[in-house]
Amino acid sequence: DKNAQTPHLDRLAGTSVNFPTAVSCCPVCSPYRASLLTGQYPLTHGVFLNDVRLRSEAVSLAEAYQRSGYQTAYIGKWHLDGNQRSAFIPRERRQGFAFWRVLSCTHAYNNSFYYGDEDIRKKWDGYDAIAQTREAQQYIRTHAGGRPFLLVLSWGPPHDPYPTAPQAYRDRFGPENLTLRPNVPEALHEKARPALAGYYAHCAALDDCIGSLLETVREAGIEQDTIFVFTSDHGDMLFSHGGQNKQQPWDESIRVPFLLRSPARLGPQGRT
Repeated sequence: DKNAQTPHLDRLAGTSVNFPTAVSCCPVCSPYRASLLTGQYPLTHGVFLNDVRLRSEAVSLAEAYQRSGYQTAYIGKWHLDGNQRSAFIPRERRQGFAFWRVLSCTHAYNNSFYYGDEDIRKKWDGYDAIAQTREAQQYIRTHAGGRPFLLVLSWGPPHDPYPTAPQAYRDRFGPENLTLRPNVPEALHEKARPALAGYYAHCAALDDCIGSLLETVREAGIEQDTIFVFTSDHGDMLFSHGGQNKQQPWDESIRVPFLLRSPARLGPQGRT
């Protein structure tokens, strides 16, 4: 994508197995997250639209790792606890995650809250994805060298509202300079350009977060033995075919990134 500025993700792809046709089988937030955690399709785990609580019958990703002696941690957006998006989630509904810095769902990325182990609401400092990344870096530094750990870091952006990334990233993308996909109808170009500019600004901010995470993993001395996965719950139409948001059967909606890096097991060279 000639508009995107993602040097850290590009470098990650250069050392990862890249799955270029990975798809979200139900491209909306809650169903994909439930599938990622359980390995089940939505009609099995029961979360086939947003704001449905994930049941506890399946063995979750965290529970499987716990049984193998791993510590487990989750930071960021959860969106698997029903329609109480801003409520405290008790330990028995956390699907096996022990360390917990979570709010179910918010799109107010600069006024974002979370809970830990107690029913005390706390606030992320500034743009939540950057603050969540710092929390993840601290977790890595604290736990590297001890028992192995599973850490899930779940950002809200890139997602509408698009013009809410930090100003320094928004300044990089002038709407008038963007190249639109040829399947964006001409009548929607004026709407598509500012939305795309904001979307790319969020992506650039998250790219720097990826760079910070990878550097922390390296500094902690666990780079070779760490399985690092980058993926997303859905794409975004961004006015392609005249559509917006997701949950539509087009590539722009269903295709998601999926990079898997494991130097000790798969070697240092990237491949597709």
